[in-house]
Parts: sequence; structure tokens; C-alpha cells
Amino acid sequence: MIRKTLFAAAALAAMAGSAFAASAWTGGDDLPTNPLACDGTAGAAAAKPYDGGEPTGAPDRKAKKITVVDVPKLIGIGYFNATSKGIADAAKELGNVDAKTDGPTQANIDQQITFIDNYITSGVDGILFAANDPVAIAPVLKKALSKGINVVGYDANSQPDARQWFVNQAEFNGIAKAMVDNLAKEIGEEGAFAIVTSTFTTPNQARWIAEMAAYAEKCHPKMKWLETVEAQEDNVLSFNQATTLINKYGDELKGIFGMTSVATPASAEAVTQANKCGTIAVVGLATPNAMKPYVEKDCVKSVVLWNPVDLGYAAMQVLRAVADGDLKPGATSVKAGKLGELQVINGSEILLGAPFVFSKENIGQFDF
Repeated sequence: MIRKTLFAAAALAAMAGSAFAASAWTGGDDLPTNPLACDGTAGAAAAKPYDGGEPTGAPDRKAKKITVVDVPKLIGIGYFNATSKGIADAAKELGNVDAKTDGPTQANIDQQITFIDNYITSGVDGILFAANDPVAIAPVLKKALSKGINVVGYDANSQPDARQWFVNQAEFNGIAKAMVDNLAKEIGEEGAFAIVTSTFTTPNQARWIAEMAAYAEKCHPKMKWLETVEAQEDNVLSFNQATTLINKYGDELKGIFGMTSVATPASAEAVTQANKCGTIAVVGLATPNAMKPYVEKDCVKSVVLWNPVDLGYAAMQVLRAVADGDLKPGATSVKAGKLGELQVINGSEILLGAPFVFSKENIGQFDF
């Protein structure tokens, strides 16, 4: 359904002379979009009551040692290696947390559910997760809550009532603005672009794309959205999809958005191998180490992200605060160790901070 909506939106927009003029797509959910101001004026977070879940019969864990498992979308890639490091760093700093990361080697929701279910059975005090699918993962997370297990998400959310809190790396409209503004700067106000994402239902990517569409319609209305393609979290498929877009659209294609830490370097490699550096811009979400070769060769100028080590660190701090009873429904902030005080937004989300743009001037300062 989302695929059809994407293509229909693009077709209607092309007829209207603007890739976004007729698009009503809001991603893999029914949430409204909230594009930021074109001039960079900060947006205000909507005040909402707590909408997270609650564990049933959770024991008193205040200051007691707890066992926590982190089940990300997949293991073995740089991004989730970095979040895992942050989780381990926070656990060591706290001193009363035994934390491990475990999960599928592919971004497969069925496998992720199986891992979580197995840890519910074996017995843990807390579960951290980054969802491959917000709806499909909800039942197993609710099962964890029903067993008195504390549940906190990060990176990619579930349905709110399936977990207690979600640590949001940056607000979706902030990521959208950074992505679109940087591409518009590189390809111009009338440039045409395509998007390489993992799946149309992956919650964070679907929401980013929805906010990107709304922001571009508002602030860069003449940019042309050609197509969005799925590439899972697979390097070879991401490269092949980007190459197909380059061949399909020829000189019309001026930019590619990479929506994952796999899709962005793979798209940059496709542009490099097609000898299109300087002709096709790549702007995307990725870890700096994966992008350094392309940034240093001036094939990529803008990499938008946050620090995933900090994201994992914040998630672990939040889970400890929940287990201790220090973070309760209705709270407006939470103390997160070296990160200081983080704000509660949208009812049950904790905001890590604003997105960061890595460029040739600063990317060498980071190692993850």
C-alpha cells in the first residue's frame, strides 16, 4: 500500500509541476507531519500525556543489579556496533547493570521477535530494542511488560503502549530539515532526487521520509521526487538499487538520499563507480567512518546523523532510571549521566538532541 501511495504521490506531483504539491503520504503510520520553519526557527514539541505502557507486577529494582538485553534491528553493522558500545559504556559506568547485545544478523522482524521472546523466557529485568516493524514487534514487547520486564526503545520505535519509553535520536522533522536543506544546497531548488531506504514500513525511516516530503513541499517546492526504493539493510542490494536509479534516470537524477547507515555508503559507492561524483549528490544518514573515503574525495559533502554511541548510552541510562523508579509517567526530563538532563517530548519519548552534519571539515574528528 505504501509503495503504491509513494508512486501515486510522485505521479500526481509531477503533473502538478512540483514533486510534493499533491503528495499526502505520511509514512508507515497515520501520524500528522509537522515541518519546521524554512528560516530555521525552532519548533515547539507538542505537549502530550504519557502514552507508554506499564510493566505488570514489576519487582522493586531500586539500586539493585539488573540484567538487560539489547536487541537491535540487526547486529554486525557499524551503526549498531556503536549503539551497543554506548550501552556497554553506560552499564559499566552505572556499575549495577549486566548488559549484552544480541539479535539477528539480518533486519528481519520475525527473527527479532524470536530473540526477544527467548530472552523473556530465559529471564531478564530489562529489554532495549530498535524495532524492525512498529506493529509486528508490539505483541512480544507487551508480553515482556506483562512479565514485569522494563522495556525501552531507541532508534526505531514500536507502538507506544508496547514499551515504556522511547529514546529518539533527533526529532523527525529536524532530521528532515537537515537532509532536505543540505541536498537543496548541493543540487539546487529544481533538482530531481531519489531515495534509497530499507523498507517502507521501518518506522523511523518512514517517518523521516514523510517529514522530508512535508518540509520540501513547504520550503523547496520545485524539487522533484523521482522514486523511493527498498534495499533492506543490505549493502549489495543498496548498491544495486542506487545503480539502477542512476541508469534509469540518467542526467535527470541530481541527488540520492540514503536513509540508512548501509544505504548511504552503498549509494556513494554506486555514484563513485558510475563516475558521477560531482554530478549526483549523495546526502544521507550514516556513520562517519563508513563515509570518510567518499567525503575526503569530495564525492559526498553532507552526512546527517547523531552520535549512535550517545544514543545507546542514553537508552541504557533511561532504562536504569525506569527500573529505579526515578523516571515515571508525567516526567518532563531525565538525568542521563554524562549527557546531562534530556527532555521528554510527545508523551513518552526522550530526545537525545539535534541532528549533526558531518562534513570534510569535521568528519576526521570522529571514530565510529
